[in-house]
Amino acid sequence: MILPIVAFGDPVLKKKAVDITKDYPGLSTLIANMFETMQNAKGVGLAAPQIGLSIRLFIIDASPYVINEDDDEEEEEEEDTENLKNFRKIFINAQILEQDGTEWKFNEGCLSIPTIREDVERKPNLKIRYVDENFVQHEEEYSGVRARIIQHEYDHIDGILFTDRINPLRKRLLKRKLNDISKGAIDVKYKMKFPIKK
Repeated sequence: MILPIVAFGDPVLKKKAVDITKDYPGLSTLIANMFETMQNAKGVGLAAPQIGLSIRLFIIDASPYVINEDDDEEEEEEEDTENLKNFRKIFINAQILEQDGTEWKFNEGCLSIPTIREDVERKPNLKIRYVDENFVQHEEEYSGVRARIIQHEYDHIDGILFTDRINPLRKRLLKRKLNDISKGAIDVKYKMKFPIKK
């Protein structure tokens, strides 16, 4: 079932989400619905707060992702694209243990903030601990675009949006657009829930 994606301005997007247990009601249906919702919106990741649930759950399916880099980085691009093809995962109760490396800029967007894309600086490497849909614990390391997708979705379960990570002046310049998103005064091709729509 396709669920409405919560738009910028909803308080749920600014709350730190809570851990869940394996007996969380309807978990497998929720995960299936999240994948369907994300794919319908042509996203590569979706966190539970984006569908109005303040729980530490996010999903990733980076297979439709296309990297747009400079020609001189073609080899690295091919390698990264290959890594993303089968990058489909479920992260529950995730905790980032380490992040390192020199921060790099990359253009990000968000299903809760449609029509806006901005350069965001993040560290290139991370180590994360989480449980999967069967509540089996994993501790894994990721780098590059895979790490960035995880960091973006992880921010959602900590109540952080990518617009919180951009230059404050740039954010002020986006204020009108962000207000329009909250009011639903945008053209979007997927189902959304707007916090102050009249």
